[in-house]
Amino acid sequence: MQLLPGRPRRGVHRVALAHHHHVAGHGARVGAGRQVALVHRPGQPLGQGLLPGPAAGGEELLGVAGQPAPDREAAGGQGLDILFANAGGGEFAAREDITWEHYASTFNTNVGGTIFTVQKALPLLSAGASVIITGSDIDVKGSASFSVYAATKAALRSFARSWAAELVGRQIRVNLVAPGPIGTPGLRGLAPDAGAADALLEGMASGVPMAQLGRPEEIADTVLFLAGDSSSFMTGAELYVDGGQSQI
Repeated sequence: MQLLPGRPRRGVHRVALAHHHHVAGHGARVGAGRQVALVHRPGQPLGQGLLPGPAAGGEELLGVAGQPAPDREAAGGQGLDILFANAGGGEFAAREDITWEHYASTFNTNVGGTIFTVQKALPLLSAGASVIITGSDIDVKGSASFSVYAATKAALRSFARSWAAELVGRQIRVNLVAPGPIGTPGLRGLAPDAGAADALLEGMASGVPMAQLGRPEEIADTVLFLAGDSSSFMTGAELYVDGGQSQI
């Protein structure tokens, strides 16, 4: 069983859904007779094409509003094999414009949401399970007017290392995927209007050595790798999927 905590904000929900389709299509620890639990906020949809019921890979999709219950009954008697903690978001704010509300909202969502998702799911995780956390390549860079968001992603990098050390005795791996700018509607939502959004995306693409934005499916492929047996000797690692932006 895999658990996909998602929040439809700044494009992370699209990445989570793309990840599900890839996992279902490739059969990495899910398939006929298995279940996928999509954890979402009450009153918000799971996304078109991903509603409770049969899925293309033969697994059953479960819509779970709120936090996962810490017992195996919630998992239909099965343990979780994959936990993908993907919820997050951020907004621009220059140093002099940072407010307590901006700081608290960003840290509560990105850091607090991940901490308590992992904490609540721990009793459900099977031996050999894989925990994947969505970070960002901004965790090793400075970015004007995006300092609070960058700090939350640096915090997640630290938590991933600590959790990997704490959970290695249970044979649970913890790794982090660090995307660069990914072409999602949420990324455009950082700009105040359509014209500004076009300029923002063009500017972001120009800052990538490969001169383009990434696609959600490229992040999903990386998550699929971290979720499966091909990465069985990896824990505490961070994989950058950013067109070389943080490396070159």
